[in-house]
Amino acid sequence: MKIAILGTRGVPNYYGGFEQFAEFFSVYLVAKGHEVYVYNSHNHPFQEKVFHGVHIIHQNDPEHKLGTFGQFIYDYNCIMDSRKRNFDIILQLGYTSNSIWFFLLPQKPIIITNMDGLEWKRTKYSRPVQQFLKFAERLAAISSDYLVSDSLGIQSFLKKQYKKESTFIAYGAHPFTHPNESLIAHYEVEKGNYNMIMARFEPENNLDMVLEGVSLNEDDKTTILVVGNHNTKYGEYLKGKFKYFPHIRFIGGVYNIEHLDNLRYFSNLYFHGHSVGGTNPSLLEAMASKALVIAHHNDFNKGILKDNAYYFSSAAQVTNILKTIQKSDNLLMVENNYKAIVNEYNWEKINGEYLQLFEDCFAKAQARK
Repeated sequence: MKIAILGTRGVPNYYGGFEQFAEFFSVYLVAKGHEVYVYNSHNHPFQEKVFHGVHIIHQNDPEHKLGTFGQFIYDYNCIMDSRKRNFDIILQLGYTSNSIWFFLLPQKPIIITNMDGLEWKRTKYSRPVQQFLKFAERLAAISSDYLVSDSLGIQSFLKKQYKKESTFIAYGAHPFTHPNESLIAHYEVEKGNYNMIMARFEPENNLDMVLEGVSLNEDDKTTILVVGNHNTKYGEYLKGKFKYFPHIRFIGGVYNIEHLDNLRYFSNLYFHGHSVGGTNPSLLEAMASKALVIAHHNDFNKGILKDNAYYFSSAAQVTNILKTIQKSDNLLMVENNYKAIVNEYNWEKINGEYLQLFEDCFAKAQARK
């Protein structure tokens, strides 16, 4: 099959979740004998025309000049280029800035769209932007030939909201296998004697709720590392609110994956406050790092963690968990989550499920001809 991947900044991954998936999946497809093209931003750090057998198509991306609006121009450029390529399948990763151009997509290829999370629910967006994102989601849902959901919660939502079936294929993570306790000394913490939370500083990730719960736990001054870029308006608010609690330590982003894996592995409690979206990559990484996950109670998190986590919906519940739960008493939960990564959320399995979907869709299209 001749396959294109649209909707990312490009490969290899320098940016995030979809880019990481695009890198792993495109290389996998080439190894299976398919002809694969990935669209890259013109200013992507990788400027070669081929990456491990994957053809790279650079397109003009004015986001650095125009901000978010530039994403729409970039997607337009990618879609217009795809009209000349005679693809069999186009995989769109996300819909935010490309769904408005659905009427320009070429007619021949099968259009498969990964619907990402419920972007319009994110409180960082103004009401008009939220309304636009809901409109874009609808366009993608009704104009794609096939949909992919990366969580059971998204799959259920698409069925209910748009009467559209979708194929559930989760995200992936690599099992962490080489703990190195010496690396956490850099962060002035000791094995099993600190907690952590890692997230973008946005209200729907419930950092405020977790840290409020920490501050209410007056008898315990165990360090909690707050990992993420805090040099934002919301970050300044949280740092101001909790400035009198020295055990709440805002350490910024940690981009060294070896350090991050070890911090998660040697932590006591790992809080995951995300409440919007599909399968969150950082949650799978925490499971893969053998962290004991304390998660915000919602369908997205429960769909992944099932009974192998503790859940909270309020600051008071966070306080109670801090007082009563220890990782050392819950190693079976930790091991069950790790096994889930090995058996269910490994990249080889996920790549295989995507390829199976592609082959099924392609076979149906050939049969109709």
